[in-house]
Amino acid sequence: MGAGIAQVAARAGHRVLMYDSNPKAVAAARSAMESELRALVAKGKLSKDEAEATLARVQPAAALTDLAPCGLIVEAVVEELAVKQGLFRLLEDIVSADCLFATNTSSLSITAIGAALTRPERLAGMHFFNPPARMRLVEVVSGMATKDEVAQAIAATARAWGKHTVFAKSTPGFIVNRLARPYYGEAWRVLAENAADCATLDAIMRDCGGFPMGPFELMDLIGHDVNLTVTKSVFDATFGDRRYMPSLAQQELVRAGWLGRKSGRGIYDYRPGAAKPEPKVEAGADPVSRVTLVGSLGIATPIVTRLERAGVEVVRVENRSGAQGWLEIGSARVMLSDGRCASQRALDIGQPQLALFDLALDYSTTRRLALARADQCGEAALRTVFATLAKAGFACSRLDDVAGLIVLRTIAMLVNEAADAVAYGICTIDAIDEAMKHGVNYPRGPMAWAEAVGLDFFARVLGNLRAHYGEERYRTSVLIQRRGWSGTGFLEKP
Repeated sequence: MGAGIAQVAARAGHRVLMYDSNPKAVAAARSAMESELRALVAKGKLSKDEAEATLARVQPAAALTDLAPCGLIVEAVVEELAVKQGLFRLLEDIVSADCLFATNTSSLSITAIGAALTRPERLAGMHFFNPPARMRLVEVVSGMATKDEVAQAIAATARAWGKHTVFAKSTPGFIVNRLARPYYGEAWRVLAENAADCATLDAIMRDCGGFPMGPFELMDLIGHDVNLTVTKSVFDATFGDRRYMPSLAQQELVRAGWLGRKSGRGIYDYRPGAAKPEPKVEAGADPVSRVTLVGSLGIATPIVTRLERAGVEVVRVENRSGAQGWLEIGSARVMLSDGRCASQRALDIGQPQLALFDLALDYSTTRRLALARADQCGEAALRTVFATLAKAGFACSRLDDVAGLIVLRTIAMLVNEAADAVAYGICTIDAIDEAMKHGVNYPRGPMAWAEAVGLDFFARVLGNLRAHYGEERYRTSVLIQRRGWSGTGFLEKP
């Protein structure tokens, strides 16, 4: 991280001094930087002169005292509070009074780090994402003592380096690492209920949710030791809030040394000759040539359009009940999940032949749909649904009857987490989507999801999840309750 940050600053024209207690680490970092710059030149993304000038701006510092002339010091040492505090205490006696301090911590409290300093007001978080040269986001985090002008100056510097900045208060996980916990946590919960295998769940999150990587393959990339540590850090820092409860299954992976790609094995096997399992697709049988649409499918209306384009006749019927619309495919009723499991919903509406489909980013283009049937629904009826939807280009993946399926419950929890971040003053509404899009490459931010689907819908989903599990984990944010039930979105004034 330190070398990457140094490269970003140097490419923007700043002179950079790099220091490490191990001089070999500085030499290795500079060598790695040189290799990356050469690779950029080879790809035509950087001129040779620019690469040489960037490298010339980065010089090693033999001792901490060599950092005396610096105007900004960015710390990226080990994630241990005492180590960071000790380093900044030493630096206070070396640098000038107007030198700014920034810590790249991803999980420690800015307030706690600053508490050891004589002048904590000049310290702020400057959280880059890995790799710093490629990831656009920098979270600028203020502790209780951080002066606003310090946070603004650090943000302006990051923007001058070509980065996108968001402001946050010092809170467990800041914005991105806190808001991202449900992306991993809900996947572990669904896996624990044996709803589907990891490869299928990952494919659903990619193809239906639009995410660049599924949760399990992403954790393999991050490293389960790192991912579990961040989750435990947020869990402990929030006094055991069950919303951030770590996974026992992930803990077992770490204990086994199956850390992911870096160890050769994690959720998936990366050893030579190992084959990654393929997601499951249901072939189905006995498709029908005519379906009935009762009312409207709302955001899922493109499913109907695709069926018609595939030559399936759609008979439209008014929905006199006023309830959510549905498709009748053969003997089965097919509806968008609302957070209830299919079996419970079948009982509630008196329709045993019920199948639910998952949320999707764009039903007009998604190549996959995830579905689950009520226990009361016959297998033959579901196979007809699969076969009919296949005619419209949908690869259907089956989930066992888990509440909220996988995409819907994950998005609902991301929206919920985002709402709490705003309600508790951690960051602004605008910062949420910018942070999640630029920090972890989400295809759509939580606030945009809320606007596209509706806060009232997510409020119902969260309420149904909480009723199903009986857990505080699925409590609905006060901001969603205030705005969702009143029909006001996040981006509208209440």
